[in-house]
Amino acid sequence: MDVIKVEGGLPIHGEVTVEGAKNSALKLMAATIMAPGVNTLTNVPNISDVHVMGKVLKRLGATIEVVDEHTLVIDTTNVNNWETPYELVAKMRASTAVMGPLLARFGKAVVAMPGGCNIGARKIDLHILGLEALGVEFEVAHGNIHASAPNGVIGTTVTLEFASVGATENLIMASVHAKGTTVIDNAAREPEIVDLANMLNEMGAKVRGAGTPVIEIEGVSELHPVTHAVVGDRIEAGTFIAAAAMAGGPVRVRGFNPDHLGLVLKKYEAMGVKIEREPDGVIASSEGRLKSVDIQTLPFPGFPTDMQAQTMAMLSLADGQCVITENVFENRFMFAGEIARMGADIRIEGHHAIVRGVERLSGAQVESPELRGGASLVLAGLVAEGETTVSNIYHIERGYERFVEKLRGLGANVWRDTVPDVSVED
Repeated sequence: MDVIKVEGGLPIHGEVTVEGAKNSALKLMAATIMAPGVNTLTNVPNISDVHVMGKVLKRLGATIEVVDEHTLVIDTTNVNNWETPYELVAKMRASTAVMGPLLARFGKAVVAMPGGCNIGARKIDLHILGLEALGVEFEVAHGNIHASAPNGVIGTTVTLEFASVGATENLIMASVHAKGTTVIDNAAREPEIVDLANMLNEMGAKVRGAGTPVIEIEGVSELHPVTHAVVGDRIEAGTFIAAAAMAGGPVRVRGFNPDHLGLVLKKYEAMGVKIEREPDGVIASSEGRLKSVDIQTLPFPGFPTDMQAQTMAMLSLADGQCVITENVFENRFMFAGEIARMGADIRIEGHHAIVRGVERLSGAQVESPELRGGASLVLAGLVAEGETTVSNIYHIERGYERFVEKLRGLGANVWRDTVPDVSVED
């Protein structure tokens, strides 16, 4: 069993470059289905979730050439299958992003019920309700979602109950070839939505308003292949900024747009973190103990739920008491139980976490509960007294490329190790 071990107490400093955004790359890969031919994606992160999405596309009939570790050439000319394999979709929720492209290209799709991090229900209901408004019919049977548009996808106005990123993306892609114009009201506004719309428009789509609450898609008859660079990963960037805030810095974090972390950077500055903004990143540092501030997660441009665990790790050592309110995923406080093993003082009340800062954390054996929580336990280990061992690191590798190597490059005493997988038999 592979684990990550950290010996705490060393300050970190230096420079790190983040990869392309996981949450964008997966959807861009799916979008290539709609442009038969050879598409090239650059700045693609070399992570396990990308590998899974590649396998999904191959099972649908695509061929993928890995030019280098960050460039994929995806030929979707011979995609002739509209049924995604259960064993792959069950591993990663983002696999459901192929539903919209398959409906656009074939008028039908069969997608297994999604899996991924166990951080909440993350229901696909909003996808289905939105697509039904566009004339798509659904049947759920034997763990699969069967979607079909017998009369084609028909443009209309769809109002989302919640600004869901996944639902917005599927609706945009399903509407690209729709008859007429589709309007998505209360659309998600995340930078990854803008990246998807930009690539689709490069392909010949007519998508307007991405990044605002109202997105309009005028249906077109066909799309053509393109070469597109994936936007920088703001969550990976935020993770290294949090590391710098906890372990001193200064750390220059490059490869992303600081505007994509607007509220995060403002909250961190309120905590006492020094942030110097640059065109393609920031320089982050801190001195002394951070100050407690309240946090509540919301869809962009609010505070991202994907930065909640990293911030909880910071606040566990801050001066004072604060409240973290999780408004997006109901199970995202699983991280709190693990960092409590290191001495953090955190009390969970519904979707609120009351964090009382302690003066020090102690190294311990902890288990990665999900992607962001796992990375945050490593950050806690950077400043804990003694050695911390983080298991279940496959969660971390779903979203972070060379995480250990990048931290080592900043001076952290962190390494990957293999320990016996001890099982208890009756």
